[in-house]
Amino acid sequence: MHESSRTGPIWTSQSGAVIHRHQIRVYIEDTDSGGIVYYANYLRFAERARTEMLRSAGISHALMMAEDGLVLAVRRCEVDYLRPARLDDELLVETTVTGLGGATIDLAQRICRLDDGDEVELVRLAVKIACIGAAGRATRLPEDLRNVLQQARPSAEEVGND
Repeated sequence: MHESSRTGPIWTSQSGAVIHRHQIRVYIEDTDSGGIVYYANYLRFAERARTEMLRSAGISHALMMAEDGLVLAVRRCEVDYLRPARLDDELLVETTVTGLGGATIDLAQRICRLDDGDEVELVRLAVKIACIGAAGRATRLPEDLRNVLQQARPSAEEVGND
């Protein structure tokens, strides 16, 4: 079950980049005593959006673990906190594939507050994901995952137009 109803398409395309969009509502458990979202919870929101992005493309973390012994783990994450989210805000997490390596995925994510039709940017993330095998070492991305992510990635020409 999704955390809130969707108001638009899950995947959209803007300026040549394919963007996955996932909505989240801020609950009391996400906030401090002043009703402000605790900084680490933005990482949880981003993780949920990445999981939903893969799920919407037919990729299951559970099946990758059970059948292939593979997991996707955050290797690096850079976060810029621009503005706070508050209790009961409706947030939109956008995820864009920005690069693929042999065993890694680079993503750009942003978290916005939906405010009367406007999107107010709150947080920006640059995330590098590594594919990890049963031995705990990086391993090549599975072909089905690579194919899905390659389709979602903008071409070099499209990136140059931004």
